[in-house]
Amino acid sequence: MTFPSIQTEFAAQTTDFPIGNTSPNAALPTTRQLESKIKRAARVQLPSLATSRVWGLDFSVVNMAQTLDFVDVAVQRREPLYAITANANYAMLCAESPRLADFTRRCPLVLCDGMPILWRSRMNAQPLPERVAGADLIYALADRSGHRGHRVFLMGGAEGVAQAAADRLREIYPRLKVVGVECPPFRQASVEEHEQLCQRVRDAKPDILLVAFGQPKGEFWIEENYQDLGVPVSIQLGASFDFIVGKAQRAPQWVQRIGMEWLYRTVRDPRRLLPRYAKNAWFLFNAIRGEILSATR
Repeated sequence: MTFPSIQTEFAAQTTDFPIGNTSPNAALPTTRQLESKIKRAARVQLPSLATSRVWGLDFSVVNMAQTLDFVDVAVQRREPLYAITANANYAMLCAESPRLADFTRRCPLVLCDGMPILWRSRMNAQPLPERVAGADLIYALADRSGHRGHRVFLMGGAEGVAQAAADRLREIYPRLKVVGVECPPFRQASVEEHEQLCQRVRDAKPDILLVAFGQPKGEFWIEENYQDLGVPVSIQLGASFDFIVGKAQRAPQWVQRIGMEWLYRTVRDPRRLLPRYAKNAWFLFNAIRGEILSATR
């Protein structure tokens, strides 16, 4: 399946059962219709995505619109999968953690969430079209989910942040269906607490699970639970909830475009972010140096 056909095919598969604003007097589907719908969904195939390899990671060659189309298909497909928003810090973590690197290799949708990655991809035969930042993606997903009827669950952040983010998103996108929010404690949850949390997610029956646990905690949590939860799409979005509620601030657009968002955030929160970005800079220096040395041999 190629991307130009995704929206057409998705629309054709859902025509009989509109998900958005349906009339309250609309007839309920019969058992035979439901069985037919399930069989059609079983035939839905994920689009085959080109990839562009940057610093050890295979990034999906997609823009924001194509990312949303992919999520639409994944929701229609009803098979659990996960997506990753990866920046330079994430690439560094993968270089340090074989487990995280393997988790990323198995991911069907790895998004470019950093300007250095975007710039480096332009040296490849298949460059990435644009940055798809998690902090932008959450708004785009909320908008698309409101129109498609996708059910969304928010998990993570400090106490009350997920609820505040959900309230703000519903204020912006009134048609958005947020079916649950959770702010698990930062301490290690007991087995019973963890199972109760997972059961609440399963009971809510979301189509999209947005996780904000930070890297790589969020990715590892998704790895351990996404199959058991049965949610069609799980995505770790880092500090996106904090951005929505104003607990953290993004850089102005022009700063983002020139790739200096990391500097803007460091100035505002140096104690927490300076050590992280210093490590990122060292990783990028070694990665670029290694590529230069390989090219000159």
